[in-house]
Amino acid sequence: MSITGFTAAGFEPVRAAFEANFAEGLEHGACFAAYLGDELVVDLRGGFADRAGTVAWDERTLCPVYSATKPVAALVVAMLVERGLVDYDAPLADDWPEFGAAGKQAYTVAEALSHQAGVPGFAEPIDPQLWLDPPALSAELAKLSPMWGRGDGSGYHPLTWGYIAGELVRRVSRRSLGTILREDVCVPLGIDFWIGLPESEHGRCAELLKPKAAAQFPHRNAETRAAFLTPWAAAPRGTAAWRMAEIPSANGHATAPAMARLYSAFAQKGRIGETRVIAPVTWDELTCERVSGEDRVLPGRVAFGAGVMRNLPLIYGPNPETLCHSGWGGSGAFGDPATGLAGAYIMNKQGTHLLEDARRSRIIDALYECL
Repeated sequence: MSITGFTAAGFEPVRAAFEANFAEGLEHGACFAAYLGDELVVDLRGGFADRAGTVAWDERTLCPVYSATKPVAALVVAMLVERGLVDYDAPLADDWPEFGAAGKQAYTVAEALSHQAGVPGFAEPIDPQLWLDPPALSAELAKLSPMWGRGDGSGYHPLTWGYIAGELVRRVSRRSLGTILREDVCVPLGIDFWIGLPESEHGRCAELLKPKAAAQFPHRNAETRAAFLTPWAAAPRGTAAWRMAEIPSANGHATAPAMARLYSAFAQKGRIGETRVIAPVTWDELTCERVSGEDRVLPGRVAFGAGVMRNLPLIYGPNPETLCHSGWGGSGAFGDPATGLAGAYIMNKQGTHLLEDARRSRIIDALYECL
C-alpha cells in the first residue's frame, strides 16, 4: 500500500502510526494532516480512493467528513455574530419566528447550536427526500415539539443541527452558509473544503466502504431513535443531489490539509495564517462551554460550545480545552489552543464508533508524542 506525502523533521512517528493502520488492514484509503501554528508539519495519504482499489488516493481526493463539518459551519455563524447579524444569547425565534412554535420560543441561538433545542430528529415519518431540500426540511423542523425541557441538557442533533444553522444564516444574510464559507474563507485562503459540492468536483470524491457491522449506539431511547434509527432519519448519502445540497451538519467535503487548516482557527483563537477570521472575543463566545454532562444520544459525558465539541472525553490529545469533532465512520479534526496544533483525519473505510476511532487515535497520540 503506497504512502505518499511528508512529515517535518521530528514528526516521523506520525508516519509510522499512519503506515501501521494500513499494514494491519485497517484502512482502504486515508489521509492525515497537521499544522503546528502556521506550518504544515504532516501531510500523508495512502491507499485507494475507489472501492475496487485501482485509483490511488492523491492530494486532490475529496471525502465527506460528516459531522466534522459542524465546527466549520459554526465558525461561519461566529463570523455573523461578529458582524452583528446574530446574537448567541437572543432567542433563535427572533431571527426565525417559525422556530418558536410548540414551546421553543425561548431557546437561544447558543442553546440550539449546543444541541439543547430538543429536536434531534423526527419521531414521526417524513419523506427522506426532504433532507435534500433544506428550506422545506427546516419548515418541518420548526413545527416540532422539544423532546426534553429547556435547560435539561443536550441530546446530539446529528442532522437537524445543520438545518438550524443553515436556516439561521439564510434568515440574517443574503448568502447561504456554504456560500459565505466559500467566498469569505476558502477561496481567499485557498482551502479545499466545501459545504455544497459543485458537480464539477464530484469526480474527485472517494468511494466509501460501509462498515460490515451496525453502528454502536449507547442508547435506545426516543431521542436516539429520532436522531439515527428510523428509516427517514437521513437521505441517501453519496448521491449527486446529496453532495450538492448544503447540509452544514453532515456533508462537508474536504482534503485533510484543508480541514486541518480550517480547524487551525480553533488552535489559534480565530486566526488562519495571517487572516483574522474572528476576533479572540468572538472565539471565546463560540468555544466557551454551553452545556456538559451525559448526552441523550452520544456515549458518556460530552461538552459543547456553540457548535463545536470540547475535548471532554480526551480523545483528541491530552488538553480538555481542545476544540474538536468526530464524523460518521471515523473522520475527525481538532484544534488545540494550548499548543497551536491542529489536525484532521479522513478515510473511506468506515468504522462503527460514534466518537472515538482507534486508527485516528493512534495517529493523534503519535503526533502529540512529537511535541
